Amino acid sequence: MSRSDAFQGVAEFLAVAEQASFRRAAGVLGVTPAAVSQAVRALELRTGVALFHRTTRKVGLTEAGEALKARLAPAMADMTAAFDRLDDFRGRPQGHLRLTVPRLAVDLVMVPVLPVLRRLYPEVTVEVAVQDAAVDLADEGFDAGIRIGEFIARDMITLPLTRDFHWVVAGTPGYFDTHGRPSEPRALLDGHDCIRYRYPTSGMIYRWEFERGTEAFRLDPPGATIVNDAALMRELALAGLGLIYAADLQIADDLATGRLETVLADWLPVSDGLRLYFPDRSRNQPKLRAFIDVARRVLRERAVALPASGREDRP
Repeated sequence: MSRSDAFQGVAEFLAVAEQASFRRAAGVLGVTPAAVSQAVRALELRTGVALFHRTTRKVGLTEAGEALKARLAPAMADMTAAFDRLDDFRGRPQGHLRLTVPRLAVDLVMVPVLPVLRRLYPEVTVEVAVQDAAVDLADEGFDAGIRIGEFIARDMITLPLTRDFHWVVAGTPGYFDTHGRPSEPRALLDGHDCIRYRYPTSGMIYRWEFERGTEAFRLDPPGATIVNDAALMRELALAGLGLIYAADLQIADDLATGRLETVLADWLPVSDGLRLYFPDRSRNQPKLRAFIDVARRVLRERAVALPASGREDRP
């Protein structure tokens, strides 16, 4: 007997066993007595066991029927409760939300958003995997991810979380006092020390990108320090160790207070900001909608504010 066949007729069997009547069981199930009788008969034929004693006045369980009911009734109650539980998931936000985010999104998005989410929706538990590498959400069991927009697969639904990034070359005032300020990008190759970034997955070292007008190129600037963590890169820049290439939002407080200053502003590109992304089938999950609503509200109040529309983009 196949697994799918094993469940056919179970509901009808339990209804007749409970009601002691094919007619009353049909009324409970909303079908005809003939349909109930046929389903039970098919179950008996498949199992090769008589489950009911039938007379013109009474329907009763056989010994085998009593044994089957004793095992199936609790299981059916558990199955019914399990399906009833799905109604809860269609309603209030709850469950376990798994997110993959780059290091860049930790301070910009997760730190301000998660405390509010947990306070408003205590039945939503959250797991955050901090990883800069590309991730297949389905293969690795994530509900959604956050990445810079241009690196998101085209078949995903996306939602902007931050404004576009303005990339900057930054260092401390003390660094510039010692090394001077480069007047154009290629001047970085002479007498400057740059803190370079190595991608954790590919192992490639990021080449700094510059553009002005129709001219666009990349440089591999000199530097005695290589890291694979953006937060560490920032801390080393603050310590005066060298220049960094970073998103303006990532070091916004440092720029506002003057701890870091920028150069080569005319040569730096603008790129997509951070976006939440997820497959279309996940868009109506209450736990994900709760995260989206909280993120929109919290980030609008911060310097990383969303674009005015904040709309979801379909592939």
